[in-house]
Amino acid sequence: MCRYVAGVFQETEECIGVNDTVINDLAGRLGKLLLDHKLFLVTAESCTGGGLAEIITRIPGSSNWFERGFVTYSNSAKQELLGVSSGILDQLGAVSKETAVAMAEGALANSHAQISVAITGIAGPDGGSEDKPVGTVCFAWLREGSDPVVTQTVFRGDRAQIRQQACLMAIQGLLDIIESGK
Repeated sequence: MCRYVAGVFQETEECIGVNDTVINDLAGRLGKLLLDHKLFLVTAESCTGGGLAEIITRIPGSSNWFERGFVTYSNSAKQELLGVSSGILDQLGAVSKETAVAMAEGALANSHAQISVAITGIAGPDGGSEDKPVGTVCFAWLREGSDPVVTQTVFRGDRAQIRQQACLMAIQGLLDIIESGK
């Protein structure tokens, strides 16, 4: 199973092509934890195009713990909806840890949620470079009153598999943060 441990994504072959039952189980577990901790979640997505919000809202009763989702595919959307600075985008690009943090901060600031996750990356098949190959995805998780947890990884697979792995990692990171009390 895909696992995010101590800031490092432990990728295995099992991460690629995970079935809907596993995904729904993780999302349901997330919902229960959010409810138990009286937290609302907000998402800020780029390369996943709202896929994480879709997974979350498969769960009956998700309106009791999912506050909203931002799909900010373009740089202008990141700036307008989440307040990501043009300086970050111009200097570091849309696919950077700094952009992910700014997205997570903007999502919290523009919602009523207490915890956020941001995903920005290159799902392919085009758009990669030597420094940021296809499959590069940056994540930031932020809980009110805490420092962000940030990571970057490179997933393998096709566009759909990369996006799915990114959603799984986002959920796993949320589970880990809530369970650890960070």
